[in-house]
Amino acid sequence: MRLKRVMVVDDDADFLKELQETLALSGYEIIAIQNSKNVNNAAAIAKPDIILLDLKMDGMDGFELAHMLKRSPETNNIPLIAMTGYFTSQEHGDLINKCGMKTCLKKPFNPLDLISRIENVLADGKSQE
Repeated sequence: MRLKRVMVVDDDADFLKELQETLALSGYEIIAIQNSKNVNNAAAIAKPDIILLDLKMDGMDGFELAHMLKRSPETNNIPLIAMTGYFTSQEHGDLINKCGMKTCLKKPFNPLDLISRIENVLADGKSQE
């Protein structure tokens, strides 16, 4: 059985490394991307089961990335989870939903909460197929 593949997109190298370790220890295969410009091609090639997107990054932000991923036939079915230390779900909830993101994690977040959200979003995707 193949491990679930999680793509993590964040321009903070230290945070990205921490997430990689947490997800690897939880039994996921990780694709880490620090440069937002590489996401669309990488997602189309790697075909992750889910993508975690930081909302505030240099270059293309998470909102733009989500919009782009949802418009592409190769990536539009991949569930997205937003991550942010700047925005709140209350302030940007409508925009997060309009961009096709399933949920939003406020940084810093508990690793167990992260795993729980990933599992819930993946389980929801299976029930809708």
